[in-house]
Amino acid sequence: MTEFVEATIPVGLTPFVESMVGYRIAGAHPGTHIGMPSDTLTLVISLDDPLDLVSPDGRHDRFDAMVAGLHASPAFIRHDGSQHGVQLDLTPAGAALLLGGPAGGLAGTSVDLDVLVGPSARRLHEQVSESEGWDSRFALVVEALFAHREATWQPRPEVEHAWRLLRRSRGRAPIHEIADQVGWSTRHLGSQFRHEFGHSPKTTARMMRFQESHRLIGRGQPLAEVAAVCGFVDQSHLNRDWLAFAGTSPTRWLHDDEIAFVQDTVGADAPS
Repeated sequence: MTEFVEATIPVGLTPFVESMVGYRIAGAHPGTHIGMPSDTLTLVISLDDPLDLVSPDGRHDRFDAMVAGLHASPAFIRHDGSQHGVQLDLTPAGAALLLGGPAGGLAGTSVDLDVLVGPSARRLHEQVSESEGWDSRFALVVEALFAHREATWQPRPEVEHAWRLLRRSRGRAPIHEIADQVGWSTRHLGSQFRHEFGHSPKTTARMMRFQESHRLIGRGQPLAEVAAVCGFVDQSHLNRDWLAFAGTSPTRWLHDDEIAFVQDTVGADAPS
């Protein structure tokens, strides 16, 4: 059984939340789902059993509700063939809203939601678990996490613009050209960008190209075609980046990761 429901994001929330979905999977084979690197941060409220997660930094924990920062290596979700929860893909601005500081503070790791929002995280988990229907669950999440929260952190405009340029190009814009456009040296852009997002512009660009290849491969496009479209030198280059970012090849991922549908069907539209 597979159930997948995507929420309509309120207009005022779109700078902070890229997508919000409810999902329920049952009857799959037990295994490991790969949490792929992307340009959004992941917030999961797990229903039924806690999320059994090995973070990109190697830490193993079980979470009722968690946030994973931007990461350039895979996370691993162990499961018994069932998954049930609510997942939000947060923009860096959305993570900063919850964190009260730059999203880079969460880079490469996963934390319990209560680290960001305090005891209300546990109450939210209980309310969402007891609620019936995805619309009511989505409403609880929006109310608890965003309705009464004001931004206390703003990135420098140059860094924010650099992020938009990279994202708009899906990681293909040359870093030196982005630095020229924001009026900084490449070195200064690198240090400011890393502080804000936790990774250098070069690593982020590679991550965005990988993310685009992940999306297209998940849709069934041939690997050689994906490599050309996403700016890889050739298919071997594509495979090397997959091993670096996903820990596996595209072919093996398609074969092995039976429940790779939540992350892989969300956020598939062109970036703004």
